[in-house]
Amino acid sequence: MHSPSGHPTSERLRRWRLVLGSEADHAEAGSEGYPLSVQDQRIDAALAGLYGAPDGGTRRGGLGASAPSVARWLADIREFFPVGVVQVMQQDAIERLNLAQLLFEPEMLEQVEANVQLVGTLLSLKGVMPARAKDAARAVVRKVVDDLTRRLEEPTRAAVAGSLNRAQRNFRPKGNEIDWNATIRKNLKNYLPDKRTVIPEQLVGYGRKRRSLRNIVLCLDQSGSMASSVIYAGVFGAVLASLPAVETRVVVFDTEVVDLSEQLGDPVDVLYGIQLGGGTDINRALAYCQGIIDRPEQTILVLISDLYEGGNEREMLARARTLKDAGVNVIALLALSDDGAPSFDHRVAQALATMHIPAFACTPDQFPGLMATAISGQDVAAWAGQQGIVTRGGAS
Repeated sequence: MHSPSGHPTSERLRRWRLVLGSEADHAEAGSEGYPLSVQDQRIDAALAGLYGAPDGGTRRGGLGASAPSVARWLADIREFFPVGVVQVMQQDAIERLNLAQLLFEPEMLEQVEANVQLVGTLLSLKGVMPARAKDAARAVVRKVVDDLTRRLEEPTRAAVAGSLNRAQRNFRPKGNEIDWNATIRKNLKNYLPDKRTVIPEQLVGYGRKRRSLRNIVLCLDQSGSMASSVIYAGVFGAVLASLPAVETRVVVFDTEVVDLSEQLGDPVDVLYGIQLGGGTDINRALAYCQGIIDRPEQTILVLISDLYEGGNEREMLARARTLKDAGVNVIALLALSDDGAPSFDHRVAQALATMHIPAFACTPDQFPGLMATAISGQDVAAWAGQQGIVTRGGAS
């Protein structure tokens, strides 16, 4: 937006006035302050409601304690600010002004700007949320999951399925394993016009059609700091589970371990099976994963965790080494999100590096490429380097 005069200096003054708040009007003796338009007065009020004004060196908010006043404020910020800014302000309101309880109001949930961070907040509150708000909360989660699925499903399918197809081609298939479309393309040079047929000198099929080509285990740390990563991983888990040549398991943990693999038909069900917060016992989670892995050399284990171990760290590292030595392709993802550089236990990450277990963070857009690289048996650490990702580990 521009100031009424359109002059660059006037626009700078306007922006500074909105940043500093009403106290800036009285910063100098005799100053009447910068005059705000009616619309700018509404913007100023929306900012003051959340971030307040200086008052004895402190800042205070003023959204009020009722859902209607917050609902009006939400409508204002959605009118005045871009979506990304609205999402930041919403999260600030929940954290700074302790407005989490207002998310229990269905009317509020219908007006909030849905994003991954809000889903994390709702999932952390689901145990205390009253029945009247649960349907509205689930609708918000569904909206975000559907948006993420539309964005991430096709790249994941294309990257992973391409790696699987290259690995599972078989030129001596049994009758029920023949890929007729691929066989016809392979033998078009043998087309007989007079008979209007193709002589299939070489058959193409799916050599391992009856059993998955790769087993993938996503082992998710559900501590509160990993909320965004867990949400993205839940969506990816459901997409991977839909690929016929991959057997996917999703295991979540804090100090307990829960296998959510039966819920992979719907990523919303996966997310509602997650209990965000609590302690962290990576060793216990790896022990469970060790018990469900029956084909180690065909298994990719992705541990998504900040590696702050609350259990037996020595035993956890020994178990990671055992998995790696058995042939499991172990990858430690410090974060799977767009939240920026993660906080993680550098010492544990370095210990994993000595076992040639790469440890790094990646964005959701990079994850399909990561899985395609792992499935095709290529060097995951080298792939990460090509993406400009700094890793703690060596070749996978």
